[in-house]
Amino acid sequence: MYALGVLFFVVALLVSVMLHEFGHFLTAKRFGMKASRFFVGFGPTLWSFRRGETEYGVKAIPAGGFVKIIGMTELEDVEPGDEGRAFYRFPAPQRLVVLAAGSFVHFLIAIVLLFIVIATTGDILDVEPTLTVDSVSKCLPLDPNATTCTSKDPVAPAAGKLRAGDRIVAVDGQRVTTYDEAKARINASPDKAITLTVRRHGTTLDVSVTPLPTKQNGKVVGRIGIAPALRQKPVSIAEAVPRTFTTIGEMTTETGRALGGLPHEISQIVHGQHRSTSGAASVVDIARVSGQIAQAKVSFGERLANLLAIVAQLNFFVGVFNLLPLLPLDGGHIGIVLFEQARRRVYRWLGRGDPGRVDLLKVMPFTYAVVVVFIGLSALLLYAGIVNPISIQ
Repeated sequence: MYALGVLFFVVALLVSVMLHEFGHFLTAKRFGMKASRFFVGFGPTLWSFRRGETEYGVKAIPAGGFVKIIGMTELEDVEPGDEGRAFYRFPAPQRLVVLAAGSFVHFLIAIVLLFIVIATTGDILDVEPTLTVDSVSKCLPLDPNATTCTSKDPVAPAAGKLRAGDRIVAVDGQRVTTYDEAKARINASPDKAITLTVRRHGTTLDVSVTPLPTKQNGKVVGRIGIAPALRQKPVSIAEAVPRTFTTIGEMTTETGRALGGLPHEISQIVHGQHRSTSGAASVVDIARVSGQIAQAKVSFGERLANLLAIVAQLNFFVGVFNLLPLLPLDGGHIGIVLFEQARRRVYRWLGRGDPGRVDLLKVMPFTYAVVVVFIGLSALLLYAGIVNPISIQ
């Protein structure tokens, strides 16, 4: 199942990239621009055919795809007869639509997938604990703020007695229907043996544990060292529509936070510190997490929903990232077009002649610097994904 999860992610990533390029291709053709090539992958051509003026095909390296639109900049050579269909000769609004189409497709994919997930499995922003055990700790930290155990910390009462997947049905013979009920009874029994009735692989059994007294918020409560599995709150199809866009809003905030926290993430990677699941990740990390989700001990529907949610989040992030006003990203080209239009209006207001287009040769050094930074960051994240991977297990 792990391999299937990784394969699912890889295929979803390739399809997303190709749909991104198809967005550029479709809008360019709609406006009459000439798109001469549309290929899956990079490198040597394995197979291709020509339909009309466009060559379609598959290349050897399955790492995305590309569409070739004639005259994306004035620096490109345009064959005689194609000058009128060169990209840079079209009105600014049409060029902006073509440039933004790739990110729009990513956003559309994210919205559709999120709606499917929310409508079928529940609100991913509103989860509640269940009576099913998700994990069992080996020990209980004496320090309530600690995230890891030391040699002085006691063994968790549930260690070796409860297992992931067990479902608590009663505490001391009294039936419980919610996790909060079970937690309240466990918390109320520090240093007192209690009997948990659990369902395990279709069998009911009783497990005796003695909750350890732990100080929380000024009170002494009992803890046994288990974490509950979480369940998304079910919503109707009608409710799923607004919740989808609420989730998109949350993703926007998280994406901004992730981009802003990138320097800190880089510092953590360089110093070999633990990496958060909400931080910057490489395709290696995401593929690994996808594999872990695929082999999780939950229903097939939950696994599929979690995989779709990851693909939705990735598409949304790529859509936002691609709109950053940096060349060679689409956002950089959009920024050039908007700058040219704004400068043209200012010159017109001042009674001066059209200043023309931006001299791209002057911004190429900055573009090369951005490319070097992107390559370096990608290499660093790939390295971290191998030696210090993000994991949900």
